[in-house]
Amino acid sequence: QVQLVESGGGLVQAGGSARLSCAASGSMFSINGMGWHRQAPGKQRELVAGVSNGGDTNYADFVKGRFTIFRDNAKNTVYLQMNSLKPEDTAVYFCAVGISTRGSSYSTYWGQGIQVTVSS
Repeated sequence: QVQLVESGGGLVQAGGSARLSCAASGSMFSINGMGWHRQAPGKQRELVAGVSNGGDTNYADFVKGRFTIFRDNAKNTVYLQMNSLKPEDTAVYFCAVGISTRGSSYSTYWGQGIQVTVSS
């Protein structure tokens, strides 16, 4: 069984910073891509950033230059460093991780979601 545990959310003032982390644990054979998505009230879930197993990153335009995604493979953990936060960044953030549990195909596992609220 695989678990993703997120931490680091909360209330932040506009212009401030926060760091999210997502640790994967359980019966894992290997991990592929890792990423963060978010969902604001009344909106669809959207990709924020992703990082490949080789360290290549991609970002949504609305976070480029403000957010940084990185991973620690030894800890099976992905991080999202969020700087210059804006009220429109307020959302529930979800980590998503591609995990192979039996050495074959990868499945996407999702974290439980963590609230980030940016006050103006």
